[in-house]
Amino acid sequence: MRLTLDAVSVRVAGATLIHELSLKVGSGEIVGLVGPNGSGKSTALRCVYRALRPSAGTVLLDDTDLRALALAESARSVAALTQENHTELDFTVQEVVALGRYPHSRGNRPLGERERELCRQAMDRTDIAHLADRSVLTLSGGERQRVLIARALVQEPRVLVLDEPTNHLDVRHQVRLLSFLRSCGLTVLIALHDLNLAASTCDRLAVLDGGSLVETGPPVEVLTPELIRRVFGANASVVPHPRTGVPQLLYELTDGEGIEP
Repeated sequence: MRLTLDAVSVRVAGATLIHELSLKVGSGEIVGLVGPNGSGKSTALRCVYRALRPSAGTVLLDDTDLRALALAESARSVAALTQENHTELDFTVQEVVALGRYPHSRGNRPLGERERELCRQAMDRTDIAHLADRSVLTLSGGERQRVLIARALVQEPRVLVLDEPTNHLDVRHQVRLLSFLRSCGLTVLIALHDLNLAASTCDRLAVLDGGSLVETGPPVEVLTPELIRRVFGANASVVPHPRTGVPQLLYELTDGEGIEP
């Protein structure tokens, strides 16, 4: 399924958070949104999973305007992991994961065998099967994050929207999650702060700054020392990964305030 943001703008309380953002994510492609704090990454993602309505422009699934779909219908195609997830109810892990089937459910019908198997597979993929009967209130931040990722997978989406999904995850689970994204075949739009992880995971990067798209393309073309200095205000050397060849950034610490000229 293709995802298209066509001249999307978001204005809130007189402030423009996103300005005419146009971006296409091809079927099965992974596109990463990168940029400094406040650049508009999360705002753009909220328009895709319908937490925000664009002030102008459209979001399309294939050729269908999201606004033409019922919420449950769009939720059967788009699953999201957001930064605002709060799980305060005393549910077990397997109960939270099973909530991912809600867009597909009719009434209070219990899960069928296929749906229970989907839940088991998602928990295996995210390494939480051993936590199935634990209360989510007893989990660490990283464990909760993996539960929410499993819940999103159980939706059986065709488009996956992820806002900083590696937050709270240790290195092993970061690598495991991003490796899964590379092989899952889903259309993925993901916001990441770690540019090295973004370069290793994404087919293309879209760099946002001040709510506008300033650069897009393959990581090897986008991640240059000049762009890092201009957009992120940091000095970095860019070297190829010794095994994969993807660009990796080596940051330079500076004395005092600011960056070197």
